[in-house]
Amino acid sequence: MSTPTRSTPSVVEVSVSGAPRRGAVSRLVDRLGNGTLQCVLVLIALFWMTPVVGLLLVSLRSESANTNSGWWTILLEPTELTLNNYERLLDNQVVLQSFLNTVYISVPSTVLVVFIGALAAYALVWLDFPGRDWVMVGVVGLLVLPIQASLIPISQMYGAMGIFGSITGVILFHVAFGLPFAVFLLRNFFVGIPRDLLEAARMDGAGEWRIFRKVVLPVARPALASLAVFQFLWVWNDMLVALVFTSPDAAPLTVALRSQLRQFGSNIDLLASGAFLSMVVPLVVFFAFQRYFVQGVFAGSTK
Repeated sequence: MSTPTRSTPSVVEVSVSGAPRRGAVSRLVDRLGNGTLQCVLVLIALFWMTPVVGLLLVSLRSESANTNSGWWTILLEPTELTLNNYERLLDNQVVLQSFLNTVYISVPSTVLVVFIGALAAYALVWLDFPGRDWVMVGVVGLLVLPIQASLIPISQMYGAMGIFGSITGVILFHVAFGLPFAVFLLRNFFVGIPRDLLEAARMDGAGEWRIFRKVVLPVARPALASLAVFQFLWVWNDMLVALVFTSPDAAPLTVALRSQLRQFGSNIDLLASGAFLSMVVPLVVFFAFQRYFVQGVFAGSTK
């Protein structure tokens, strides 16, 4: 009498039943093909860049041309292009000083947030001290604090300190509200650094400061670059904080353009040239750090 045996599925059945189901995006890519997909992505990019191109062309046209026709007519009449708008804009001392004020605010705010955030993230990951977990809970809690809720009390505090209306006050505000996100982002990245790498440096006699400079910072360069791009773009394009805390002499470019709206009236050509001038620096920064930015995004998604 033969004993019954359990039937095992064949290799083909196992491979078919165990194969992961492909998503709709993968099936769509296979159906369209690489060439068609690239054409679609190019069209999306062109559509996304249309407002930027339109703003540039408006800034290069005269007031009468912008009043009588749309910016797309420049394709048929390229002789309308002129740099007179930028010459008039650069002759305005208020705009020039506000551009420098924007640099004075954005650069220190970005450098301080990246540096202090990296130090704090390193301490929260690699140093043992009482209440470390509670500190991280407090950092996460600060992420949900709205800026609008702090404008009045900080204005009162700045008035008592004598820094209301100064560039220093705006820098301190941006640093304070940028640090929670910086610590949260860098802490999650530092957790993925192998502990053996740091232990090997300690065995070689390196202290915490040297480990931070020579080991952690080079490894975390993509995350630091991503954070720097985010912080710089946020501070450069900010108008609410600068509108509340700066005086006319310390106002950045966003506030100056808003105030010039009354002076220029309906001169969209001058306003467009000022707006495009404020966009040039963020675009240069983004494309300069694009390689590190992409590396940081992918590194954060795989850790």
